[in-house]
Amino acid sequence: MTTQQQRAAIVTGGSRGIGAAIARRLAQDGIAVAINYATGKAAADALVEEIQAAGGRALAVQADLADPTTAVQLFDAAENAFGKIDILINNAGVMELAPLAEMSDQAFARQISVNLESVFRSLREAARRLRDGGRIVNFSSSVVGLYQPTYSVYAATKAAVEAMTHVLAKELGSRRITVNAVAPGPVETRLFLDGKSEQQVRAIAAMNPFGRLGQPDEIAGIVAFLASHDSGWINGQIIRANGGVF
Repeated sequence: MTTQQQRAAIVTGGSRGIGAAIARRLAQDGIAVAINYATGKAAADALVEEIQAAGGRALAVQADLADPTTAVQLFDAAENAFGKIDILINNAGVMELAPLAEMSDQAFARQISVNLESVFRSLREAARRLRDGGRIVNFSSSVVGLYQPTYSVYAATKAAVEAMTHVLAKELGSRRITVNAVAPGPVETRLFLDGKSEQQVRAIAAMNPFGRLGQPDEIAGIVAFLASHDSGWINGQIIRANGGVF
């Protein structure tokens, strides 16, 4: 396997929130980072400038992963900039909550497209193009185990990601590529906070033994470990990073 200084990563949904925290952390670890974004060009460009100013290597790549053609383009752009890719972080996702009886076809289709179909296509491309000895980290969610009302479709997409994680880990084992997933609990990001009242946020934070929400940097540290050489004996696992909420 190549040295840490020579490694390169793709982070999907990397312009803000947990994805941006991951990109910063990987860059601090000496890894070149291709920061994928769908619409957040200004945030992605600013993050690239921040990483470069700190001496790291970074590239912003626009690609709406709901489009079936863009996974190939994302890998092409990253490889053109950095050479062979070692790490894929499948972080991009959307969450639209409603009781199942009230979930629209459009909301269902969007979550399937972004949370599941795009992950499938990114994983397929990584399985074909990632350097031997590489790392894949997918994102699930602790709602898969909590089964809370209004989360039916979102949780279903993440459960499917967990299934693909387990299977792909076995399929890529002969190439020493590990495939794991991180399943955060509530994290203080726009994705989580949007559409929730302050009272709802406080109630959710109170469910945690620590009495607070998780922070993006806490999740980024876990991802950085799973992307590192030290995690080589962890494979096909789902890490429930939720502060002990269950």
